[in-house]
Parts: sequence; C-alpha cells; structure tokens
Amino acid sequence: MPRRHHRFFSLFVVLLAVAPLMLLVSCHPPAASGNGLLPVRLQLDWYPQPEHGGFYAALENGYYREEGLDVTILPLGAYGSGLQMVAAGRADFGLGSSDQILEAVSNGLPLLAIGATMQHDPQALMVHTDSPVHSFADLDGHTVAVEPGAVWFRFLVQKYHLRNVREIPATLSIASFLADPAYIQQIFVTSEPYFVTHAGAGCRTLLISDAGYDPYRVFFTSRNFLARHPQAVAGFVRASIRGWRTYLDNPAPTNALLQRLNPALNPDQMNFTVQALRQGGFITGSATDGSQIGFMRAARWQQLADQLRQLAVIPRSVDPATAYTLQFVSQPH
Repeated sequence: MPRRHHRFFSLFVVLLAVAPLMLLVSCHPPAASGNGLLPVRLQLDWYPQPEHGGFYAALENGYYREEGLDVTILPLGAYGSGLQMVAAGRADFGLGSSDQILEAVSNGLPLLAIGATMQHDPQALMVHTDSPVHSFADLDGHTVAVEPGAVWFRFLVQKYHLRNVREIPATLSIASFLADPAYIQQIFVTSEPYFVTHAGAGCRTLLISDAGYDPYRVFFTSRNFLARHPQAVAGFVRASIRGWRTYLDNPAPTNALLQRLNPALNPDQMNFTVQALRQGGFITGSATDGSQIGFMRAARWQQLADQLRQLAVIPRSVDPATAYTLQFVSQPH
C-alpha cells in the first residue's frame, strides 16, 4: 500500500499528549447536523501541527461553515493510513502527497487529489554542519536513515548512481543524530532543524525537491464522495485555500488553538515552522514559478508519474489524470 511520510520528532511526547484526543475524535464520526450543515471529516496525516494551520484557520474562522460544511478534523497516529480511511469512507477528505495518490490509484483505491496543500514537499536529508556531504552525489559511501520504502530515496539512488550507500530505518527522534557526527537522516525542514538547534548542535539540509523529485502535498477525497457531494468538495477547497491565506498572514490565533490540541508544541517551535513555510514558499510557491495556494498543474503530475514509472512504482498503464482533478483549482496565470 502507499506509504505515508512520517513526522520525525519526539514521538513519545506527542503520543502521550495527543493520543487521548485522537481516540476521542476518531472513534466518533460526526452525527448529522441539525443546522443544515453537511458534516464532513478531514483526516490529517499526523497530529495537529502548523503544517496543518490553514485547515484549522478555516475551521476556527468559520470559513467551512460559510460553505455549508460542519468539519471535524481527525488526527492520525504513526501507523494509521489516511488513504485507507478516505477510501473506506471513514473520512471524507485526507492529506497526503501526489506520489502517494498516484500509487494508491494504481493499486485500485478510488481517490482523487482536489488541491495542493503545499506546492513543494519539505522532505529533506539532514547532515551535520561539518559533514563531507554537500550534495546528493556525496551520499555514496555513507549510511542514511530513511523511512523504509521511501520512493524519493530510490529516485536519488538511481539519479546519482549511488552504488555504495547504506540505508537504515529512520527513527522518530533526533537522538541518534545528536549522538553521531556522521549521522544522516530524513527530516522535514519545517521541523527537525529547530530541535537540533535548540539542543545546541548544528545542521545543514538537502531538500529532496532540489534533486528533481518534487511531489505536491495534497488534500484529496474519494470518487464516491465527490460524485455525491460535488458542491461540498468545491466549498471545502475554497474554504481551505482561504484558511491558508489567513494562517500565513496571521498565524498566532490558530497556533494558540494548535497548542491546545497538541500540548507537545510550543510557541517558539511553531514560529520556526511558520517562518520555514513562508521562506521556502512551500504553501504559496515562488514568485517566479507562478504558483498560487492550492493550485496544481497537469505537467507536474505527468512528470511525477513518469518518474514513478521509471522507478517501477506504478505501471505504465496508469493515466496520471485519473489521480487528480483541476476543476476546483483554477490554473494560475
């Protein structure tokens, strides 16, 4: 099944703080609203984080309600699958990445990406400041901690002809990185560097998208839900994009909500993440590529599908256009 990109930081603190909340919400789907709103469930890809800030801003500011939606946001633990939750109808919307959606569709899951949460993926490799690794080609001869089965790592091995690189399972911690000056691990540039810096260490990062493997982070639904509720899907997309604009302009109110939902967060950490999201153009895209919040391009999907076919992740018979729709996100000019 498609693999989910895990979040690599203090898992046990997060589990202790948020697991009771997750059990409370995920076991009880919303009942039918008596106020004329359609109850829908958004399945996150992790516990509440600033990387989800736009969705919480849309909820907190009533943007979903203005679209006729009563939205419940469901956290996801380390071993859950938002893809399966949405495909099975246990959630109506989910978060993932465009390579995951393509792989899921190739495996028969009736999913459809409807908008981009992030124009570029913040997935990266983290090395120590004085590491001899300054490019992906320098990884040969080194050991790298990677989520098992990570497609982007297969892409790096193939593109840079890495014949002597050793792959070990990544952990949900930076402890090994802090203890070993030669350690290299998979991270999100919006998260782990904060913890490394505050532990008194230094690091550099190599963004995977710079190598040419550049999936969108997307929100998606099932074909069945879209067929039954096309106006609800359109409203969800509009409200979510509006929420991201609000969050990036003024994240403080939503960050206060996120910290209540996930006490493992702290204001300094959340400010770091928001700044990283802004500076990296992860949500908005860059001023030079014409991207806008939520928008997607068919050419990007085709390029990614070609890469996945070359890596034998999806069969050549899969049409990438069956994994997404642009009907709710106008092409940017």
